Amino acid sequence: MKKFNAGKTLSAAMLAIGMSLMLSSVVLADESMGNADKPSISASRTLTMSATVEAIDQETRDVTLVGPEGDTVTITAGDEVRNLAQVSAGDVVTAEITENVTIEVFANPEGIQPGAGAFSADAAAELGAMPGAAIMDSVVISAIVEEINLEMNTFKLRGPEGNVREFAAQNPDNLRKAEVGDLVVITISESVGIIVETPDE
Repeated sequence: MKKFNAGKTLSAAMLAIGMSLMLSSVVLADESMGNADKPSISASRTLTMSATVEAIDQETRDVTLVGPEGDTVTITAGDEVRNLAQVSAGDVVTAEITENVTIEVFANPEGIQPGAGAFSADAAAELGAMPGAAIMDSVVISAIVEEINLEMNTFKLRGPEGNVREFAAQNPDNLRKAEVGDLVVITISESVGIIVETPDE
């Protein structure tokens, strides 16, 4: 049996369980966003995890969960996790994680330089209710197209720290739509929602 110490929220604790233990569905989509002038693409996937509370110690705040395959894991819920007293053995914990990645290329006549930023938001269940949480994290990174090699089907990007990396293009047509000096903006978002429910008897 594994044991984890939960992070800031209940959702952080659930992520520590590991996707392989309670993975129930994966949906992956990868499609063009329809930008005719410059390359752009968006991809997303949703992971749903569920587990049953096998045991809970309200004094130590240790919660033992069992996954669909019978594997168990113990998490220690931090003081930030609200309403732990409402949880009992037999309750079902469900987490849904959605990840989105968007890559867009823009003309850059102003010579904007690469950069990076991040933001997050979270919410928790009301006091007295069953535990639940929602978290959204987003990271935005921009880079400059330094080189395009149509013969080798490669391109080079200069990142926020000045590092230059070479990549192979999955779609050669995208290289013909881009130019040296273009700004590439990559947005990575992850949202996590967690609910705890008591099964109907």
